[in-house]
Amino acid sequence: MSDLQTIQDRISDAATSHTALEIQGGGSKLFYGRAVAGQPLAVGGYRGIIDYTPSELVISARAGTPLSELEATLAQNGQMLAFEPPHFGATATLGGTVACGLSGPRRPWTGAARDFVLGVNCVNGKGEYLRFGGQVMKNVAGYDLSRTLTGSLGTLAVLLDVHLKVLPQPEQDITLLQPCTAAEAIERCNRWAAQPLPLSGACHFDHQLLIRLSGSARGLAPAVRRLGGEQLDDSSRFWEHLREQQLPFFDTTLPLWRVSVAPATAPLALGGEWLMDWGGAQRWLATDLPADQVRAAVQAASGHATLWRGGATDDAIFQPLPPMLLALHRRLKQTFDPAGILNPGRLYTTL
Repeated sequence: MSDLQTIQDRISDAATSHTALEIQGGGSKLFYGRAVAGQPLAVGGYRGIIDYTPSELVISARAGTPLSELEATLAQNGQMLAFEPPHFGATATLGGTVACGLSGPRRPWTGAARDFVLGVNCVNGKGEYLRFGGQVMKNVAGYDLSRTLTGSLGTLAVLLDVHLKVLPQPEQDITLLQPCTAAEAIERCNRWAAQPLPLSGACHFDHQLLIRLSGSARGLAPAVRRLGGEQLDDSSRFWEHLREQQLPFFDTTLPLWRVSVAPATAPLALGGEWLMDWGGAQRWLATDLPADQVRAAVQAASGHATLWRGGATDDAIFQPLPPMLLALHRRLKQTFDPAGILNPGRLYTTL
């Protein structure tokens, strides 16, 4: 579908007949979340850049716009999506990127996907056309529902137009390698985070800590001397492979967990293979341990765990919500999608 009226009519008819809809864009992230049983609502045809003002660091595009096209346009002007979103395939779209709310290695230092969404235009589960936020920062005031929609996996509304803040590309990236244990890597990353260093990536796996520094050549030189380590050639390739989960670590048949904890959290006593990203805040665990055991250990560390892929296809893909938070989610779902037709069950069975 490539026009607003057709999308609205399809959703309105589905709401009237209580017909579940599965929102489909480029399909690159269908693995993420629970499977949806519903009729396909293809919105990938609703595409194209609407407005781009490089001097204002703002770009607006339709949700079906390929992510690669958007990034290529920004790169021509020396700019980028600073949250470094993963593609997971050539068909990735802007709408799917925002709906999943995923961010890449730069996230702790530049911000998450929702931090760069200035506004969205969307259609809710009643077929109503809604606008939240705007195309400039001064228009974003009060309770910002565009951030609520970011990461909601299409369970609240169908994204149509997205307005994003962008940033200039750094003049240079340098990656340093330091052999160390996971505990040593966590200590170093948290110590450096409190210092004025141009960090833009920190990953530990295979007994090595890789630190990315971004900025001007003149500004990076003192940081390189201060931190030390061997410089990695063609470092952009490593960070792209990390972002797209193309490193050998991710080539596993074991269930893969995404673990979110405070960056200073000590290594968790869970058997399996670990990779640490975001300076310790995001950790990947490949293990065949039972889900209850993984979640209990992560919850004891005040974190949460998502079954990224593999394992039993049960209801526990995402960390179970406390009753009060689940009730809030249900109220949001009821407000946006009272008939419960948009991607039902993608997040949780009751949403």
